[in-house]
Amino acid sequence: MAGTMPTIGYTLFDTAIGTCGIAWGPSGLTGVQLPEEDAAATRARMERRFPQVAECTPSEPVQHAIGRIVDLLEGRPTQPADLSDLPLDMSGVPPFHQRVYALARQMAPGETTTYGEMARRLGEPGAARAVGQALGHNPFAPVVPCHRILAADGRSGGFSASGGARTKLRLLEIEGARFGDGPGLFDAEPQGGAP
Repeated sequence: MAGTMPTIGYTLFDTAIGTCGIAWGPSGLTGVQLPEEDAAATRARMERRFPQVAECTPSEPVQHAIGRIVDLLEGRPTQPADLSDLPLDMSGVPPFHQRVYALARQMAPGETTTYGEMARRLGEPGAARAVGQALGHNPFAPVVPCHRILAADGRSGGFSASGGARTKLRLLEIEGARFGDGPGLFDAEPQGGAP
């Protein structure tokens, strides 16, 4: 999928959760990679995803995108907070996946929804599994924030990045994710009874 997008370079960059990768072309970002076990594994993943492309110094717009991603993964606010203004080259992405990614990009940090709700919002209420598959093939995480979509029962659901569900929950923790009006996912339970 990502291989069909014209890519002119990629680079690695350090974040609070590890070494990420980013690739770009003339029409925008062609891929973003969450950390693998270490920098060497992230580089190897980028080389597999973009075999005809050399690691190089990013352009100013790509450096700007890197800064925004670093801020997001540090839990610092960015403007706009959802990274929806970063240009993505989706020329190699199937149309249904593009619709899923566009909808996911509208979600603010810390906001969560379910695969089923995403399908309903897309006008395809029976497509929860297809939404999950599209998110499992997301070539732009965390710019397309697939970690914000959960299983119907409130469980994390799958996550294809290194570390699986643990990484997904770590991203949600950084964002201060909440369910409804309750405490954040990782807020400590109150100790003792009411005063």
